[in-house]
Amino acid sequence: DPESIEECIANDGYFALGKALTQMTPAGVIDVVKASCLRGRGGAGFPTGLKWSFCAREQADVKYVICNADEGEPGTFKDRLIMEGDPHKVIEGMALCGYALGASQGYIYIRGEYRLSIERMRTAIDAARRHGLLGRNIMESGFDFDIDIKIGAGAYVCGEETALIESMEGKRGLPRVKPPFPAQKGFRGKPTNVNNVETLANVPFIIR
Repeated sequence: DPESIEECIANDGYFALGKALTQMTPAGVIDVVKASCLRGRGGAGFPTGLKWSFCAREQADVKYVICNADEGEPGTFKDRLIMEGDPHKVIEGMALCGYALGASQGYIYIRGEYRLSIERMRTAIDAARRHGLLGRNIMESGFDFDIDIKIGAGAYVCGEETALIESMEGKRGLPRVKPPFPAQKGFRGKPTNVNNVETLANVPFIIR
């Protein structure tokens, strides 16, 4: 049941997050993701662990983790199905990414047409907060991380990470000139890591 956090936990949900917070360093999490050879599932195929390492080494008072759930390709619904069927895997993957990078805030950018995805993700985020799996001092580890949802207007170009960030900042969704890359100067000018839904949903399995 995608709307039951108890059922999720009974099937090893958030086990990987607990393992990371109690047994692994942030650098150790990145090393495991690198060794897994996980690549970005949004289409670019860039090595996920390597991407995380770019953001992790940046020094900043605030860092952000963004889940790209824009998915504008016609007839493509793999990310929607993950969010509707197992939203806690996405949350857990984002929290693991936040721990690895030293980020305290995450955002899920979902296209507005995905009404059920938005509803399921909101329900899952609220349940995770109630169970102490999001928010301050997660699992009494000293790690703070929370997630909010940003709803996009459905522009195809906002699937590109810098255009997505521009849209999140209230601007026209147009790609930025790179460099600087989001890992150096992303959302609100702070180091930011952007990953696809499916990429993040794979991380808990890898850590377990």
